[in-house]
Amino acid sequence: MKKFFLLSLAVAILGLFNIVSAADASGKWVVSSQGPDGTPRTQTFEFKAEGATLTGTVSGRQGEPTPIENGKVDGDNISFEVTRSRGGNSFTMKYTGKVSADKIVLSVGMPNGQTREMTATKAN
Repeated sequence: MKKFFLLSLAVAILGLFNIVSAADASGKWVVSSQGPDGTPRTQTFEFKAEGATLTGTVSGRQGEPTPIENGKVDGDNISFEVTRSRGGNSFTMKYTGKVSADKIVLSVGMPNGQTREMTATKAN
């Protein structure tokens, strides 16, 4: 009985450790890349994670913030969508990511069916 109790206690403590150690996506994150012509580009993500909900904005090439939609948090994993308009047409990009203390590795589903990978770093 004592072994069962100690084993149960250890499992409970490990479970709490996993909850506490989940990385927080809240804050400002920056992706730096190069355009096809070699011009440096910066994309800024501002997130607020509350429980299982992720809200915030993404700034694009023109710097205008676009609200994220359908944002979710599941441990260290995040997902959200961004709808943009260009030339009178709207399109939605779907993002998934894995959050760590100082970076988020993101995968974005592009409107043309391709997937693009990027790494956002925590801004100071």
